[in-house]
Amino acid sequence: MTCASCAARIEKKLNRMDGVEATVNYATEKAKVTYAGADVSVEDLIATVEATGYTARPPAPPAEAAAPPPGSGDTEQGAAEDDGLTTLRQRLITAVLLAVPVIAMAMIPALQFDYWQWLSLTLAAPVVTYAAWPFHRAAWTNAKHGAATMDTLISVGTSAAFLWSVWALFFGTAGMVGMTHPFEFTIARSDGAGNIYLEAAAGVTAFILAGRYFEARSKRKAGSALKALMELGAKEVTVLRDGVETTIPTSALQVGDRFLVRPGEKIATDGTVIEGSSAVDASMLTGESVPVEVTTGDTVTGATLNAGGRLVVEATRVGADTQLARMAKLVEDAQNGKASAQRLADRISAVFVPVVIALALGTLGYWLGNGAGLTAAFTAA
Repeated sequence: MTCASCAARIEKKLNRMDGVEATVNYATEKAKVTYAGADVSVEDLIATVEATGYTARPPAPPAEAAAPPPGSGDTEQGAAEDDGLTTLRQRLITAVLLAVPVIAMAMIPALQFDYWQWLSLTLAAPVVTYAAWPFHRAAWTNAKHGAATMDTLISVGTSAAFLWSVWALFFGTAGMVGMTHPFEFTIARSDGAGNIYLEAAAGVTAFILAGRYFEARSKRKAGSALKALMELGAKEVTVLRDGVETTIPTSALQVGDRFLVRPGEKIATDGTVIEGSSAVDASMLTGESVPVEVTTGDTVTGATLNAGGRLVVEATRVGADTQLARMAKLVEDAQNGKASAQRLADRISAVFVPVVIALALGTLGYWLGNGAGLTAAFTAA
């Protein structure tokens, strides 16, 4: 997804399925789908999303989400997000470095030397092609599915401004020596053959890329914070079975298992102290700075730190039932939820792009219908 209207399209398609109630959050790129009792499978939901022009995958089970092993889907997704952020940053740097002089020459008459417009074309071309490529690619993908999003608006707008400027330079009067763009607040009617809009094409691309980059970085940080919360728990635990100490992954713990917690180790899961006494540091979960003394019969929470003696704990809650997992679930639910203002923005974005395109086409038709030339009508649109 690249904009809120993308999320609105996916949500609309999912909600059209019988017995399905879905909420798609663009900020977290996640969908919350309820289909209990409906004759629908996860594969059907993924197929619907893919038919809309996007991709989807089911979430990892809670145990795997807490500590994804190397090479797992979450690890690969994190690497892909890092690569995407790096590529986006490279496109942004390219766009800013090339767009700034283009905008400066168009806005400051003193910088408009002979044939400055051709230098602007040279600088703007990589911005509209290379830097804006994600917008063009997304617009084409949406067009194949008969949809229009903000990427469509950006792609059509920047392409129209750039291609018109190319036409004006090669076939109009904009390429003549001594052509200038005066900076003034008055409006004068012309056929547009002497006007170029390279600063608009390059500037819009740079500004939108900046927004996309900072948005992607913020989402990455939010995801990292949730992942860091899940990684507070212990990865391995020493269980006592028939008096023998055995080290197993924490995800293999079951309710009723007794496990050993040595001084300095994290408590693997929620449980009850069966043997020993110690001080437990729960500051990472509760913020309480002073360790709490525990002894036989007291309850302890997973991911807290044993700061004192040796403890034997009997597991009472494991996996998604632990306090740490439920805290992470609350954070994730809060991220996936939508405020009323966000729902309103999604509804507006779903119709904003078609309305803007319709207004542009209507303007073009109006000018042509009133006898204006094609160049004047296209410039007005």
